[in-house]
Amino acid sequence: MADQLHHDKQNGWVGKTPYWKEAVFYQVYPASFKDSNGDGWGDIPGLISELDYLRDLGVDVVWLSPMFESPQKDMGYDISDYQAVYERYGTLADVDTLIQSCHDRNMKLILDLVVNHTSDEHPWFKESRSSKTNPKRDWYIWKPARYDSDGNRIPPTNWRSYFAGPTWTWDDKAQEYYLHLYGSFQPDLNWENPSCREAIYQDTMRFWLDRGVDGFRIDTINKYSKRTDFPDAPITFPGQPNQPAPEMWCNGPRIHEFIREMQEKVLTPYHALSVGELSNTPLPSAVIPYVSAARRELDMAFEFSMIRLGTGGAFHGKYLYRPYPLSELKAHVATWQAFLEGTDAWHTVFCENHDNGRAVSRFGDTRSLKNWERSAKTIALWQATLTGSLFLYQGQEIGMKNMPREWGIEEYKDCESIGFYQEAVASGDADRIAKTMDGLRILARDHSRLPFQWDDSANAGFADKGVASWMRVHDSAFEEGLNVMAQRGDEESVLAFYKTVLKLRKKHSEVFVHGAFRHLVPGDEALFAYVKEEHKSGKKALVVLNFSAEEQGLLSRGIAVGQALGCGEGRETMLLITTLRQDERSGIDSTSQLGPWEGRVYVNFVEDAQGV
Repeated sequence: MADQLHHDKQNGWVGKTPYWKEAVFYQVYPASFKDSNGDGWGDIPGLISELDYLRDLGVDVVWLSPMFESPQKDMGYDISDYQAVYERYGTLADVDTLIQSCHDRNMKLILDLVVNHTSDEHPWFKESRSSKTNPKRDWYIWKPARYDSDGNRIPPTNWRSYFAGPTWTWDDKAQEYYLHLYGSFQPDLNWENPSCREAIYQDTMRFWLDRGVDGFRIDTINKYSKRTDFPDAPITFPGQPNQPAPEMWCNGPRIHEFIREMQEKVLTPYHALSVGELSNTPLPSAVIPYVSAARRELDMAFEFSMIRLGTGGAFHGKYLYRPYPLSELKAHVATWQAFLEGTDAWHTVFCENHDNGRAVSRFGDTRSLKNWERSAKTIALWQATLTGSLFLYQGQEIGMKNMPREWGIEEYKDCESIGFYQEAVASGDADRIAKTMDGLRILARDHSRLPFQWDDSANAGFADKGVASWMRVHDSAFEEGLNVMAQRGDEESVLAFYKTVLKLRKKHSEVFVHGAFRHLVPGDEALFAYVKEEHKSGKKALVVLNFSAEEQGLLSRGIAVGQALGCGEGRETMLLITTLRQDERSGIDSTSQLGPWEGRVYVNFVEDAQGV
């Protein structure tokens, strides 16, 4: 845990700073990364074949999204066997090879741990529903029906699920309702049952840790403890049968007890890394207990306030897009940078994952090829200079974009996207249908799941020519050279820039990974500026990012480079890096003016800043 001596079981290293604080994590969505056998579906051998690409990028830890046996109704987040590999991904032997191949490259591997729920095809659930006297009956959450004034059967509560509709499904065989926060095919496990918890620890965690994995990204970790009195939620959407109720299942009464038990029984004995997904927890005071080193629960966690910007809410109207100013984005970033100071907590840095649209399409500018490249680099510089452990998502490093707007709903495969779209259609409201589709074009989970763009051949190198890919390949792989092959041949590409900034982040980790954050011009709607400082040495970096397509001045906003970096201390200042290409830098004042979508970092530690 943080601030303790850490033993690296792979390399035998002992030190005061855990490796994961300064590591670069890279999330692989296996269905879309690399197809090795011509079935149009990415697989583990395909990932193994590209590990050198990830190592050369600067990746330290690979996070592999679920590859377990599954009906794939929610792309593997509905697991039917935790100890088997979905056939299209490969075999247990392939996973063993992946683990060893990562370790041979001095990289680590973490898996997705999905234990809030299982698939309804999991043997545990089949036993649970078979009889009210079955020993596993209480491994899931069953409740009898209620009846309205007309004698109609209704669910035990009025809670709405994340995927639209109620959180309860009637089971004819069991003659009761079962709880599912997500799809009806994803029944929730009952963490109140100690036998269920022990089975989770043994079958889903120790099994993989014994094979050599280095830890877990833990899905929906703050939803294990529910309100066991099961009250109805307040009516916040009049006229709707199901109401948002996250207060009934997020950060519940026993959640910290459950996580501490997981840590004590499994994570600590294996020296395993833990990254928790914290939904609906927007206050630092509520997050700190999860990631405080002294409390020994999680190493770090994902908090979603910034990445959820633009959504209409987690429940009703999620895909009714809500425009927001840059100042709102910056406020969220500043909050989560500042919360580390004076605490023993740790944080994650990310702007993409498998549940969101592409960062360059949401936070950048894809209206022209030039703006796309500039804004993708500026996003890279923004992420690489923030305090915390950095997480990248596959394709982020080449600036992969959202689906083209002209693609229709038939190209969207995700169960959540389809569910919200069908709900809009069922309303009969043409305006709502159009607005939902527009929101999906920006925010849908499908965007991040398009096949990885390796080259400009058929299927963009994800799969062989003539193979039907499970999702359509983005047109940009062919039309704009937005692929690995094209960018490898360009020393100033987005890919080359990511390699450079990741090296700088590691070289100057005391400032960029661990440094204190001081927000400048928080109300400005074009410029994002902040100072990073390592207090002991006085080393500082001034980060200035133009989030607009127009030139922006620094002096006019009261930002003087020398003053911001404390040049009065006898230190020189220098421009460490800019996102502009060499041929774009003429005519731009290096101290008072930023070009369109330009990002820049100045430092006061000249003596060792040059070179990466």
